[in-house]
Amino acid sequence: MRFTEFGFHPDLLEGIEASNYENATPVQEQVIPPILAGKDIIASAQTGTGKTAAFLLPLINRLLTHRIDGQVGALVIVPTRELAIQIAQHLEGLSYFTNLSSIAVYGGNDGSNFVAEKKALQTGTDIVICTPGRMIAHLNMGYVQFKQLQYLVLDEADRMLDMGFQDDINKIIGALPAKRQTLLFSATMPEKIRQLARKILANPVEINIAISKPPEKIVQKAFVVYEPQKLPLLKHILTNVPFKSALIFCSRKQSVKLLVRDMERAKFKIAEIHSDLEQAQREDVLNGFTSGRIPILAATDILSRGIDIDTIDLVINYDVPRDAEDYVHRIGRTARAEADGMAFTLVSEVEQNKFAVIEKLIGKEVEKATVPEELGKTPEYQPRFRSKSKGGNRRYHHQGKPRRK
Repeated sequence: MRFTEFGFHPDLLEGIEASNYENATPVQEQVIPPILAGKDIIASAQTGTGKTAAFLLPLINRLLTHRIDGQVGALVIVPTRELAIQIAQHLEGLSYFTNLSSIAVYGGNDGSNFVAEKKALQTGTDIVICTPGRMIAHLNMGYVQFKQLQYLVLDEADRMLDMGFQDDINKIIGALPAKRQTLLFSATMPEKIRQLARKILANPVEINIAISKPPEKIVQKAFVVYEPQKLPLLKHILTNVPFKSALIFCSRKQSVKLLVRDMERAKFKIAEIHSDLEQAQREDVLNGFTSGRIPILAATDILSRGIDIDTIDLVINYDVPRDAEDYVHRIGRTARAEADGMAFTLVSEVEQNKFAVIEKLIGKEVEKATVPEELGKTPEYQPRFRSKSKGGNRRYHHQGKPRRK
């Protein structure tokens, strides 16, 4: 379905065309019409499906014809400042030819930002994208104008609850008009999300798109190694596998720091991003990575959701993620839009059970790639928990002796 078929406002269509959008993704085809019709939505979609545009486009369209001056028209709540910034940038491009105003409200910046946010929330802004903690800070000051708010969006709702924002979200929602259109997006649908949905949604349209399955076009491989072999293997991969932008995930920020130090010593051009960096530093690193100035970025799971950079063609899980769902979100950073991508996971002897759980979640066994002989013997892949999926790739490459039981 082409975007010209939704009946969007001409000014919005200009922004869509300038953003090089032509055909809607499946989630956009399913989500946009009921939002335009004023329905509440509870939507579950895999990463990289065009979810952000799926709610931004109809919101922009509705505000172009139903805006109220001097008030906040739509509130989008997200878990992290990085996602808030990215959605704000996305919104700026799509609404460029309209007269709508917007602002991103998030913590970690200087006092001048807080003053600008306060003014926007006092005098009214068409669309506000915020993190829960920062919005609570403004609400506590008593000047936020939510009396005429028409639209509420909760993006990555499952992650916000996992991060402990339940009380903040409840307080924010308590400050909003009861009569509004509410859109809830979540990668997963555990019971706590459904409980929240029952509280805040009115007769919602429920939409589910390919839950917990990575896009088929992502080439997934796993390298079964001992922990000390991970660093030399990573250097081998980055030296021998062609890529434009590579994103490396570690489970802890200390691991990111140590990895980047070792890679810099080996003369790789690499940067790091984690919660210890100031916001300005994080933005500078992301800008460098997006522009191609920084070809390799090592990160914690702060980037595993919501960061939409089309140029990433290689994702490497240096550590197997603790949560199987996080694997889907991590590798979903590649193969965006129509591009192809590769996702490699380095699986140590103590991480095999975690990786087997991932294989069960995604419904197939990931190909076990050959480890270079110069790295020495490697362990067999013998997790205590094994995926029983049918049709998976069961051809493993084993080196070295089997482990004794």
